[in-house]
Amino acid sequence: MAQQRKRNPNGAGTITKRKDGRYQAAVYVPQPDGTRARKFAYGKTWAECDAKRRELLAKVDDGIPVPTRSAKLAEWLPYWLEEIIKPRRKPTTAAKYETHIRLYLVPELGKKSLEKLSARDVRMALARIAKASTSATAKESHRVLRSGLSAACREELITRNVAKLVEAPKVDTYEGQLWTLEQTLAFTLVARRDPLYAGFMLAVGLGLRRGEIVGLRWQDIDLDSRTVQIRKQRQRVRGEYYEDDTKNRRKRTLPLPLLCVAPLRWQRLRQEAMRVSAGADWHKSDLVFTTRTGRAIEGSNVLRSFHRLTAKAEIPRIRVHDARHGAATLLAAGNVHPRVAMEILGHSKISVTMDIYTHVPDTLKREAVAHMDRMLGRRRR
Repeated sequence: MAQQRKRNPNGAGTITKRKDGRYQAAVYVPQPDGTRARKFAYGKTWAECDAKRRELLAKVDDGIPVPTRSAKLAEWLPYWLEEIIKPRRKPTTAAKYETHIRLYLVPELGKKSLEKLSARDVRMALARIAKASTSATAKESHRVLRSGLSAACREELITRNVAKLVEAPKVDTYEGQLWTLEQTLAFTLVARRDPLYAGFMLAVGLGLRRGEIVGLRWQDIDLDSRTVQIRKQRQRVRGEYYEDDTKNRRKRTLPLPLLCVAPLRWQRLRQEAMRVSAGADWHKSDLVFTTRTGRAIEGSNVLRSFHRLTAKAEIPRIRVHDARHGAATLLAAGNVHPRVAMEILGHSKISVTMDIYTHVPDTLKREAVAHMDRMLGRRRR
């Protein structure tokens, strides 16, 4: 008498023989939307069908979604955002991805299935996004879509990423306006009595980002040895502030220029006076820049104060981040090696320092040409 096959344990699926002679395996598998559904696989022999059953179970054990039908982008992209992006990326990054998925990608491509999405679909959608908004928005949407489809490839939902076949929209590089040395000095003069004077000097002298300024703590500053550690930043996402690592997660210890030491000493005395005045209403924290009751200041207030002082100094209106660009330019004007400038500014790659932030002043160009004249003139003699 033939020995009967043992029954599979619960959750291991089943194998049955069909009327047409083939074998059918059935396994409950996770779906991209977080639910579970029954997936079927077929084989000419029991062994062939069992091998397919084991492949499905291996994906279940690894937590890989196995759609019973081709998932649509309107289903996959939100799932990818919630289950993959949010647990691993910064809240600011997740919020930016969510905006592009909700406003652009789902309305334009949400009805398309992952398997049937074509390069033409992506190209036409990006063209519509660029027409309705800007090329920069379309380029960012392309980047989000490409990342989402790459994740779908890794989870074996699709075999190729069609977004990689489509060239991203071209965007003109932003060239922020920079202050001259005289204009920078004019700004520092009118900012001396402002509560955020020390923060603006850190932006001008060391190129600190706005989030790094509002997230700076006294424990990271040593005025005696004239050093500052840039370890954290404060960001706002969906109306809520949170503290996070600096951009690119690069912590850096920098020497404090003398032009920043005196303003920071004044800020410490000013903050102590505010603490005494607030009394029981004082909110204890170690932040360098606070409100009159010791609470953290908002980055938008830094921007408003910066623009108000700019208008008072009667100099061109620029972004706070452009002051950071200006710091890189001043470093270049002082013949500071790019590698040193990269460490001061906290860039992840030296190419960022060279290609984006460092604008060569006309004076340096003239000096270079004059140096060339001297060398070539000496050879002629």
